[in-house]
Amino acid sequence: ADGPRVLEGLPPNLPALIMAYRLQERAAGVGFDWPDAAGPADKVREELAEVEQEMGAAGPGRRARLEDEIGDLLFAVVNLSRKLGCDARAALERANERFRARFRHMEHLAAERDVRIGQAALPQLDALWTEAKQGGR
Repeated sequence: ADGPRVLEGLPPNLPALIMAYRLQERAAGVGFDWPDAAGPADKVREELAEVEQEMGAAGPGRRARLEDEIGDLLFAVVNLSRKLGCDARAALERANERFRARFRHMEHLAAERDVRIGQAALPQLDALWTEAKQGGR
C-alpha cells in the first residue's frame, strides 16, 4: 500500500515561486531538508554552473535543457531563501521595485543629458545605471 503523499493537496494554481516554497516546506516537514543555509548556497552555485555549461552547449533540445537548468536554479534560490528565513516572493517584489525606481532614475539622468535610452550604447547605459544605483534609489 502506498504511504502518505507529502506533496499532495497543494492548490495547482499557486504561483510558481509560492509552489516551490510550499513543496520545500512539505519535504522539510518530513526531514528532507538541509541542516542550514550552507547546503542550499552550495546547490545554487552547482545549479548556476549547470546553467553555464548548457549555455556553451549546442544541438537539438538546448532550449529545453536550458529551461530545465534555469528552473533548477530558481528552485535552489527559493530553498536558500527559505533556509535563511526570507520570503522569496517578497524579496523578488522588492527587487522588482528597486529595479523600477533605478530604471526611472536612469531615464531621468539620461533625459537631463539628452541621451536617448533606446539609442544609447550599453557602456553609456551601464554608467547611467551605476549612477542611478549610487543615488540610493
